[in-house]
Amino acid sequence: MEYVQADYIVVKAKENGVQVIGLTRGQDTRFHHAEKLDKGEVMIAQFTEHTSAIKIRGKAKVLTKHGVVETDED
Repeated sequence: MEYVQADYIVVKAKENGVQVIGLTRGQDTRFHHAEKLDKGEVMIAQFTEHTSAIKIRGKAKVLTKHGVVETDED
């Protein structure tokens, strides 16, 4: 079994319907996975050999090794 040593982020939804979308690596960036979270739900996401970026839509708190980021309240 091969293990991937990659960064993780934690996303905590502050409202219903928060979307967490994984974007691919490579010449063309594309969506490859999406999850919807309800208020209070938490998702742990990992950057991998296939995931180069993670997009978050909706009000959420995002925890990374670099600190905490909250989406705009407006």
